[in-house]
Amino acid sequence: MTTGEHTIDITLKVWRQAGPHDKGRFETIPVPNVETHMSFLEMLDVVNEKLTLEGKDPIAFDNDCREGICGTCGCVVNGIPHGPEKAMTLCQLHMRKFSHGDVIAVEPWRARAFKVVKDLIVDRSPLDKIIQAGGYVSVNTGSAPDANAVPVPMDVAEKAMDAAACIGCGACVAGCPNASAMLFVSAKISQLGLLPQGQPEAHRRALAMVAAMDDSAFGNCSNHRVCEAVCPKEISIVNIARLNREFFKAGFASEAV
Repeated sequence: MTTGEHTIDITLKVWRQAGPHDKGRFETIPVPNVETHMSFLEMLDVVNEKLTLEGKDPIAFDNDCREGICGTCGCVVNGIPHGPEKAMTLCQLHMRKFSHGDVIAVEPWRARAFKVVKDLIVDRSPLDKIIQAGGYVSVNTGSAPDANAVPVPMDVAEKAMDAAACIGCGACVAGCPNASAMLFVSAKISQLGLLPQGQPEAHRRALAMVAAMDDSAFGNCSNHRVCEAVCPKEISIVNIARLNREFFKAGFASEAV
């Protein structure tokens, strides 16, 4: 079959699983005439339209903003969370990054903490539980304070903003051989702990969030740096070093009380 200048033929090997307690399998789906300007999710939309018209069950996958902001989308494409492009979420990945005749394996995040809901959708609520444990600052509500009321050095503010770029997609967990959530947790610890407003609760926050991470069956960091490599927002593992320091300081402080 001859493709057009801007179309390619691909073959998907997609993970299909009816529910968390069902046995999953890969399903092979030929996808001809894929427009290369499509995003990966738009390609899945087209595939699902075809499956629906054929009376088959469409592929279940998460998505929301499709602008690389919400962190909702995400699956493993050819063994790489969010696919082969660096600093990019799945919704930003375009089909022009693939070639005619490619066989593309698509599967959900693989982690003990992330139970498969259906097909490519996993339950990422354990990340929410970590945030609920301490990923916030307790302050009295009221009118907005003056922007210059609490001086923050520029370099500190930039580090906090870099950490705040984390969208909680879970790619770091999916990429880590130990399914660790340390990069995610460390980003939240840094985002809050670097700023004056977050420092009064720093010790309690570090202990509570790490405890929640452990309770959710995430693994520990093994310094493979895969998390950093697959993070769509390029969160640095420097934050993990900061998390370790905050955790040790919090442990000493609690023993001294």
